[in-house]
Amino acid sequence: MKLKYIISLIISMFIYVSGVDGKPSGQRASLDFYGDTIALPCEYLAVVDYTGPLSDESIREFYERISATDYQPVVEQLLAYKKKNKPDDWLFYQLIRKTAETASPKADNYYRYTLYKWFLLNKTGYDANLCLAGDKLMFYVQSNDNIYDIPYHTENGKQYVCLNYHDYVSIDIVNHKLHKVEVDIPGIKTSFSYKLTHMPNFAAGDYKEKDLEFNYRDVEYRIKVKTSDKVKTILANYPVTDYRSYFDMPLSKGTYASLIPQLKENIHGMNVRDGVDYLMRFTRYAFAYEADQDNFGKEKHLSAEQTLLYDHSDCEDRAALFYYLVKEIYNLPMIVLAYPHHLTIAVKFDKPIGKAIDYNGSKYSVCEPTPQRQDLPIGKVSHELRNVDYEIVLAYEPN
Repeated sequence: MKLKYIISLIISMFIYVSGVDGKPSGQRASLDFYGDTIALPCEYLAVVDYTGPLSDESIREFYERISATDYQPVVEQLLAYKKKNKPDDWLFYQLIRKTAETASPKADNYYRYTLYKWFLLNKTGYDANLCLAGDKLMFYVQSNDNIYDIPYHTENGKQYVCLNYHDYVSIDIVNHKLHKVEVDIPGIKTSFSYKLTHMPNFAAGDYKEKDLEFNYRDVEYRIKVKTSDKVKTILANYPVTDYRSYFDMPLSKGTYASLIPQLKENIHGMNVRDGVDYLMRFTRYAFAYEADQDNFGKEKHLSAEQTLLYDHSDCEDRAALFYYLVKEIYNLPMIVLAYPHHLTIAVKFDKPIGKAIDYNGSKYSVCEPTPQRQDLPIGKVSHELRNVDYEIVLAYEPN
Protein backbone atom coordinates (compact mmCIF):
# COMPACT_ATOMS: atom_id res chain seq x y z
CA MET A 1 0.00 0.00 0.00
CA LYS A 2 1.55 3.27 -1.09
CA LEU A 3 2.40 6.07 1.31
CA LYS A 4 -0.18 8.46 -0.13
CA TYR A 5 -2.94 5.90 0.27
CA ILE A 6 -1.98 5.12 3.85
CA ILE A 7 -1.88 8.81 4.72
CA SER A 8 -5.20 9.28 2.96
CA LEU A 9 -6.78 6.73 5.26
CA ILE A 10 -5.29 8.42 8.29
CA ILE A 11 -6.32 11.90 7.25
CA SER A 12 -9.80 10.71 6.41
CA MET A 13 -10.26 10.19 10.14
CA PHE A 14 -9.31 13.77 11.04
CA ILE A 15 -10.64 17.24 10.25
CA TYR A 16 -10.86 20.22 12.56
CA VAL A 17 -14.35 20.93 13.93
CA SER A 18 -14.45 23.75 16.44
CA GLY A 19 -16.12 23.11 19.76
CA VAL A 20 -18.06 19.99 18.77
CA ASP A 21 -17.12 16.53 20.03
CA GLY A 22 -17.65 13.53 17.79
CA LYS A 23 -19.63 15.18 14.99
CA PRO A 24 -19.06 14.37 11.29
CA SER A 25 -18.07 17.44 9.33
CA GLY A 26 -18.01 16.73 5.59
CA GLN A 27 -15.15 19.23 5.23
CA ARG A 28 -11.84 18.60 3.53
CA ALA A 29 -8.37 18.43 5.06
CA SER A 30 -5.08 19.10 3.36
CA LEU A 31 -1.88 17.45 4.57
CA ASP A 32 1.64 18.10 3.38
CA PHE A 33 3.70 15.06 4.30
CA TYR A 34 7.20 14.69 2.83
CA GLY A 35 6.27 16.97 -0.04
CA ASP A 36 2.87 15.42 -0.87
CA THR A 37 -0.16 17.70 -0.57
CA ILE A 38 -3.30 15.61 -0.28
CA ALA A 39 -6.85 17.02 -0.26
CA LEU A 40 -9.37 14.43 0.93
CA PRO A 41 -13.02 14.33 2.07
CA CYS A 42 -12.89 13.77 5.81
CA GLU A 43 -16.23 12.56 7.06
CA TYR A 44 -15.52 11.73 10.67
CA LEU A 45 -13.49 13.43 13.32
CA ALA A 46 -14.11 13.80 16.98
CA VAL A 47 -12.30 16.90 18.13
CA VAL A 48 -12.19 16.96 21.90
CA ASP A 49 -11.79 20.54 22.99
CA TYR A 50 -9.44 21.58 25.77
CA THR A 51 -9.78 24.97 27.40
CA GLY A 52 -7.88 24.32 30.63
CA PRO A 53 -6.93 25.52 33.09
CA LEU A 54 -3.82 23.36 32.88
CA SER A 55 -4.09 20.80 35.65
CA ASP A 56 -4.07 17.09 36.40
CA GLU A 57 -7.84 17.06 36.56
CA SER A 58 -8.41 18.81 33.22
CA ILE A 59 -5.92 16.53 31.46
CA ARG A 60 -7.52 13.39 32.89
CA GLU A 61 -10.90 14.72 31.79
CA PHE A 62 -9.53 15.26 28.27
CA TYR A 63 -8.22 11.69 28.22
CA GLU A 64 -11.60 10.28 29.32
CA ARG A 65 -13.47 12.25 26.67
CA ILE A 66 -11.13 11.40 23.78
CA SER A 67 -11.10 7.75 24.89
CA ALA A 68 -14.89 7.71 24.52
CA THR A 69 -14.67 8.76 20.84
CA ASP A 70 -14.25 6.48 17.84
CA TYR A 71 -10.48 6.96 17.70
CA GLN A 72 -9.56 3.30 17.13
CA PRO A 73 -9.70 3.36 13.29
CA VAL A 74 -7.14 6.15 13.28
CA VAL A 75 -4.80 4.19 15.55
CA GLU A 76 -5.28 1.08 13.42
CA GLN A 77 -4.31 2.98 10.27
CA LEU A 78 -1.24 4.43 11.96
CA LEU A 79 -0.21 0.94 13.06
CA ALA A 80 -0.95 -0.47 9.60
CA TYR A 81 1.37 2.13 8.09
CA LYS A 82 4.01 1.28 10.66
CA LYS A 83 3.74 -2.47 10.00
CA LYS A 84 3.84 -2.03 6.23
CA ASN A 85 6.58 0.59 5.91
CA LYS A 86 8.58 -0.04 9.11
CA PRO A 87 9.53 3.60 9.69
CA ASP A 88 12.00 4.42 12.41
CA ASP A 89 10.41 5.78 15.57
CA TRP A 90 11.50 9.36 14.84
CA LEU A 91 9.88 9.29 11.39
CA PHE A 92 6.75 7.64 12.78
CA TYR A 93 6.55 10.44 15.33
CA GLN A 94 6.62 12.98 12.48
CA LEU A 95 3.52 11.27 11.09
CA ILE A 96 1.86 11.48 14.50
CA ARG A 97 2.75 15.18 14.67
CA LYS A 98 1.16 15.76 11.26
CA THR A 99 -1.92 13.82 12.28
CA ALA A 100 -2.27 15.81 15.50
CA GLU A 101 -1.74 19.07 13.60
CA THR A 102 -4.53 18.16 11.20
CA ALA A 103 -6.88 17.24 14.04
CA SER A 104 -5.96 20.15 16.29
CA PRO A 105 -3.72 22.87 14.79
CA LYS A 106 -0.84 23.83 17.02
CA ALA A 107 -1.41 27.55 16.48
CA ASP A 108 -5.05 27.31 17.59
CA ASN A 109 -4.53 25.48 20.87
CA TYR A 110 -1.03 24.37 21.82
CA TYR A 111 -2.15 22.40 24.86
CA ARG A 112 -4.70 20.43 22.86
CA TYR A 113 -2.24 19.79 20.03
CA THR A 114 0.26 18.40 22.57
CA LEU A 115 -2.43 16.27 24.20
CA TYR A 116 -3.33 14.76 20.82
CA LYS A 117 0.31 13.81 20.24
CA TRP A 118 0.57 12.33 23.71
CA PHE A 119 -2.65 10.35 23.24
CA LEU A 120 -1.71 8.98 19.81
CA LEU A 121 1.84 8.09 20.84
CA ASN A 122 0.49 6.09 23.78
CA LYS A 123 -2.21 4.40 21.74
CA THR A 124 0.31 3.32 19.10
CA GLY A 125 2.34 1.51 21.73
CA TYR A 126 4.84 3.96 23.20
CA ASP A 127 5.34 4.99 26.81
CA ALA A 128 4.68 8.72 26.87
CA ASN A 129 3.82 10.95 29.80
CA LEU A 130 3.13 14.57 30.67
CA CYS A 131 4.62 16.87 33.25
CA LEU A 132 3.55 20.33 34.36
CA ALA A 133 6.06 23.11 34.96
CA GLY A 134 3.94 26.10 35.90
CA ASP A 135 1.98 26.98 32.77
CA LYS A 136 4.20 24.73 30.61
CA LEU A 137 2.94 21.35 29.39
CA MET A 138 6.01 19.14 28.98
CA PHE A 139 5.70 16.02 26.82
CA TYR A 140 8.04 13.05 27.40
CA VAL A 141 8.65 9.62 25.86
CA GLN A 142 10.52 6.68 27.35
CA SER A 143 13.82 6.11 25.54
CA ASN A 144 16.98 4.17 26.33
CA ASP A 145 19.13 6.24 23.95
CA ASN A 146 21.84 8.62 25.11
CA ILE A 147 20.47 12.13 24.64
CA TYR A 148 22.62 15.12 25.55
CA ASP A 149 20.98 18.46 24.81
CA ILE A 150 17.37 18.15 25.98
CA PRO A 151 15.85 17.49 29.41
CA TYR A 152 14.84 14.10 30.72
CA HIS A 153 13.52 12.65 33.93
CA THR A 154 13.70 9.16 35.39
CA GLU A 155 10.92 7.08 36.84
CA ASN A 156 11.23 3.52 38.14
CA GLY A 157 14.67 3.34 36.62
CA LYS A 158 13.44 4.38 33.16
CA GLN A 159 14.53 7.49 31.24
CA TYR A 160 11.89 9.78 29.76
CA VAL A 161 13.12 12.32 27.17
CA CYS A 162 11.33 15.60 26.47
CA LEU A 163 9.80 15.79 22.98
CA ASN A 164 8.63 19.41 23.02
CA TYR A 165 11.46 21.25 24.77
CA HIS A 166 12.09 23.25 21.58
CA ASP A 167 8.70 24.91 22.13
CA TYR A 168 9.88 26.26 25.50
CA VAL A 169 13.39 27.51 24.80
CA SER A 170 13.17 30.11 27.57
CA ILE A 171 12.33 27.71 30.38
CA ASP A 172 15.05 26.63 32.82
CA ILE A 173 13.84 23.05 32.90
CA VAL A 174 16.81 21.85 34.92
CA ASN A 175 15.92 24.02 37.91
CA HIS A 176 12.18 24.20 37.27
CA LYS A 177 10.15 21.84 39.45
CA LEU A 178 8.26 19.26 37.39
CA HIS A 179 5.00 17.66 38.39
CA LYS A 180 4.05 14.47 36.58
CA VAL A 181 0.41 14.10 35.52
CA GLU A 182 -0.81 10.67 36.58
CA VAL A 183 -3.02 9.07 33.90
CA ASP A 184 -3.55 5.32 33.73
CA ILE A 185 -3.22 4.32 30.07
CA PRO A 186 -3.45 0.53 29.58
CA GLY A 187 -1.49 -1.42 26.99
CA ILE A 188 1.98 -2.81 26.35
CA LYS A 189 4.50 0.00 25.92
CA THR A 190 7.77 0.00 23.99
CA SER A 191 10.79 2.28 24.16
CA PHE A 192 11.23 5.07 21.64
CA SER A 193 14.47 5.03 19.64
CA TYR A 194 16.06 8.05 18.00
CA LYS A 195 18.11 5.92 15.60
CA LEU A 196 17.43 6.53 11.90
CA THR A 197 18.17 3.63 9.57
CA HIS A 198 16.56 5.06 6.42
CA MET A 199 15.19 8.31 5.08
CA PRO A 200 11.83 8.84 3.33
CA ASN A 201 11.57 8.59 -0.44
CA PHE A 202 11.39 12.26 -1.32
CA ALA A 203 9.90 13.30 -4.63
CA ALA A 204 12.29 14.39 -7.40
CA GLY A 205 10.96 17.94 -7.09
CA ASP A 206 12.02 18.06 -3.43
CA TYR A 207 15.69 18.12 -4.43
CA LYS A 208 17.87 20.96 -5.59
CA GLU A 209 21.33 20.65 -7.12
CA LYS A 210 24.34 21.95 -5.25
CA ASP A 211 27.88 22.43 -6.62
CA LEU A 212 30.81 21.34 -4.47
CA GLU A 213 34.32 22.17 -5.64
CA PHE A 214 37.78 21.17 -4.41
CA ASN A 215 41.28 20.52 -5.69
CA TYR A 216 42.99 17.14 -5.59
CA ARG A 217 46.54 16.80 -6.92
CA ASP A 218 46.25 19.96 -9.00
CA VAL A 219 43.00 18.84 -10.60
CA GLU A 220 39.83 20.84 -9.99
CA TYR A 221 36.84 18.64 -9.24
CA ARG A 222 33.23 19.76 -9.30
CA ILE A 223 30.73 17.48 -7.62
CA LYS A 224 27.05 18.06 -8.29
CA VAL A 225 24.97 16.69 -5.43
CA LYS A 226 21.21 16.79 -4.94
CA THR A 227 19.99 17.77 -1.47
CA SER A 228 16.53 18.26 -0.04
CA ASP A 229 15.38 20.82 2.51
CA LYS A 230 12.91 18.16 3.67
CA VAL A 231 15.82 16.71 5.60
CA LYS A 232 16.07 19.97 7.55
CA THR A 233 12.39 19.69 8.42
CA ILE A 234 12.59 16.08 9.57
CA LEU A 235 15.70 16.68 11.69
CA ALA A 236 14.89 20.23 12.84
CA ASN A 237 14.31 19.17 16.45
CA TYR A 238 16.44 16.04 16.38
CA PRO A 239 18.54 16.02 19.56
CA VAL A 240 22.24 15.46 20.10
CA THR A 241 22.57 11.70 20.48
CA ASP A 242 25.56 9.36 20.56
CA TYR A 243 27.98 9.38 17.65
CA ARG A 244 26.82 6.08 16.20
CA SER A 245 23.30 7.45 15.63
CA TYR A 246 24.70 10.26 13.46
CA PHE A 247 27.48 8.35 11.77
CA ASP A 248 25.23 5.46 10.75
CA MET A 249 22.41 7.68 9.50
CA PRO A 250 22.08 6.97 5.76
CA LEU A 251 21.65 9.29 2.81
CA SER A 252 18.27 9.66 1.16
CA LYS A 253 17.97 7.87 -2.18
CA GLY A 254 18.12 11.04 -4.26
CA THR A 255 21.23 12.36 -2.53
CA TYR A 256 22.91 8.95 -2.64
CA ALA A 257 22.20 8.49 -6.36
CA SER A 258 23.62 11.91 -7.18
CA LEU A 259 26.80 11.66 -5.07
CA ILE A 260 28.13 8.13 -4.68
CA PRO A 261 28.36 7.22 -8.40
CA GLN A 262 30.27 10.45 -9.09
CA LEU A 263 32.77 9.76 -6.32
CA LYS A 264 33.22 6.16 -7.45
CA GLU A 265 33.85 7.31 -11.00
CA ASN A 266 36.39 9.89 -9.88
CA ILE A 267 38.39 7.38 -7.82
CA HIS A 268 38.15 4.59 -10.37
CA GLY A 269 41.62 3.26 -11.05
CA MET A 270 43.09 4.64 -7.81
CA ASN A 271 44.46 2.30 -5.18
CA VAL A 272 42.68 2.22 -1.83
CA ARG A 273 45.08 4.63 -0.16
CA ASP A 274 44.68 7.27 -2.88
CA GLY A 275 40.93 6.76 -3.03
CA VAL A 276 40.57 7.34 0.71
CA ASP A 277 42.88 10.35 0.39
CA TYR A 278 40.57 11.72 -2.31
CA LEU A 279 37.52 11.28 -0.06
CA MET A 280 39.38 12.87 2.83
CA ARG A 281 40.25 15.97 0.83
CA PHE A 282 36.78 16.20 -0.66
CA THR A 283 35.34 16.25 2.87
CA ARG A 284 38.02 18.64 4.06
CA TYR A 285 37.93 21.26 1.32
CA ALA A 286 34.55 21.16 -0.43
CA PHE A 287 32.76 22.81 2.52
CA ALA A 288 33.20 26.03 4.47
CA TYR A 289 34.07 25.61 8.15
CA GLU A 290 32.06 27.18 10.95
CA ALA A 291 31.68 26.21 14.60
CA ASP A 292 28.24 25.10 15.78
CA GLN A 293 27.79 28.07 18.11
CA ASP A 294 28.31 30.47 15.21
CA ASN A 295 26.33 28.36 12.76
CA PHE A 296 23.36 27.27 14.88
CA GLY A 297 23.76 29.07 18.19
CA LYS A 298 24.16 25.73 19.99
CA GLU A 299 25.85 22.34 19.74
CA LYS A 300 24.38 20.43 16.80
CA HIS A 301 25.69 17.23 15.27
CA LEU A 302 25.06 16.81 11.56
CA SER A 303 24.67 13.53 9.74
CA ALA A 304 26.39 12.90 6.41
CA GLU A 305 23.36 14.18 4.48
CA GLN A 306 23.01 17.28 6.63
CA THR A 307 26.69 18.06 6.13
CA LEU A 308 26.10 17.97 2.37
CA LEU A 309 22.96 20.08 2.77
CA TYR A 310 24.29 22.91 4.94
CA ASP A 311 26.82 25.42 3.63
CA HIS A 312 28.92 25.32 6.82
CA SER A 313 30.02 22.49 9.09
CA ASP A 314 32.49 21.67 11.85
CA CYS A 315 34.81 18.75 12.64
CA GLU A 316 32.11 16.42 13.98
CA ASP A 317 29.98 16.92 10.88
CA ARG A 318 32.85 16.26 8.47
CA ALA A 319 33.88 13.21 10.46
CA ALA A 320 30.35 11.83 10.01
CA LEU A 321 30.43 12.45 6.25
CA PHE A 322 33.92 11.00 5.77
CA TYR A 323 33.04 7.95 7.90
CA TYR A 324 29.94 7.37 5.77
CA LEU A 325 31.82 7.70 2.46
CA VAL A 326 34.66 5.36 3.46
CA LYS A 327 32.19 2.83 4.84
CA GLU A 328 29.98 2.97 1.74
CA ILE A 329 32.70 2.93 -0.90
CA TYR A 330 35.53 0.92 0.68
CA ASN A 331 33.96 -0.63 3.81
CA LEU A 332 37.19 -0.35 5.78
CA PRO A 333 37.52 -0.64 9.58
CA MET A 334 37.56 2.77 11.28
CA ILE A 335 37.77 4.36 14.70
CA VAL A 336 36.54 7.80 15.75
CA LEU A 337 38.95 9.80 17.91
CA ALA A 338 37.55 12.41 20.29
CA TYR A 339 39.97 15.04 21.53
CA PRO A 340 38.84 17.67 24.07
CA HIS A 341 37.89 20.08 21.26
CA HIS A 342 38.19 18.04 18.08
CA LEU A 343 36.92 14.89 16.39
CA THR A 344 38.67 12.95 13.67
CA ILE A 345 38.83 9.52 11.99
CA ALA A 346 41.47 6.82 11.70
CA VAL A 347 41.24 4.11 9.03
CA LYS A 348 42.73 0.62 8.95
CA PHE A 349 44.64 -0.04 5.70
CA ASP A 350 46.48 -3.21 4.70
CA LYS A 351 49.65 -1.42 5.80
CA PRO A 352 49.57 1.50 8.28
CA ILE A 353 50.55 4.94 7.03
CA GLY A 354 52.49 7.37 9.19
CA LYS A 355 52.35 7.07 12.97
CA ALA A 356 49.70 4.43 13.50
CA ILE A 357 47.20 4.18 16.35
CA ASP A 358 46.90 0.79 18.03
CA TYR A 359 43.39 -0.40 18.79
CA ASN A 360 42.37 -3.95 19.65
CA GLY A 361 45.46 -5.39 18.05
CA SER A 362 45.14 -3.46 14.79
CA LYS A 363 46.86 -0.34 13.49
CA TYR A 364 44.86 2.63 12.22
CA SER A 365 46.05 5.66 10.28
CA VAL A 366 44.59 9.10 11.00
CA CYS A 367 42.69 10.65 8.09
CA GLU A 368 41.87 14.25 8.98
CA PRO A 369 38.64 15.37 7.24
CA THR A 370 38.63 18.91 8.69
CA PRO A 371 40.89 21.74 7.47
CA GLN A 372 43.91 22.41 9.71
CA ARG A 373 46.74 24.92 9.65
CA GLN A 374 48.84 22.32 7.86
CA ASP A 375 47.78 20.38 4.77
CA LEU A 376 47.88 17.04 6.55
CA PRO A 377 48.42 13.85 4.54
CA ILE A 378 47.11 10.48 5.70
CA GLY A 379 48.86 9.34 8.87
CA LYS A 380 49.64 12.85 10.15
CA VAL A 381 48.14 14.59 13.17
CA SER A 382 48.21 18.37 13.60
CA HIS A 383 50.98 19.83 15.79
CA GLU A 384 48.37 21.03 18.28
CA LEU A 385 47.07 17.49 18.91
CA ARG A 386 50.23 15.39 18.86
CA ASN A 387 50.56 15.29 22.63
CA VAL A 388 46.87 15.58 23.51
CA ASP A 389 44.97 12.62 24.93
CA TYR A 390 42.00 11.31 23.00
CA GLU A 391 39.18 8.84 23.50
CA ILE A 392 37.95 6.30 20.97
CA VAL A 393 34.20 6.95 20.96
CA LEU A 394 33.18 4.71 18.07
CA ALA A 395 34.65 1.76 16.21
CA TYR A 396 33.47 0.26 12.94
CA GLU A 397 34.35 -3.26 11.88
CA PRO A 398 32.86 -4.57 8.61
CA ASN A 399 30.68 -7.64 8.96
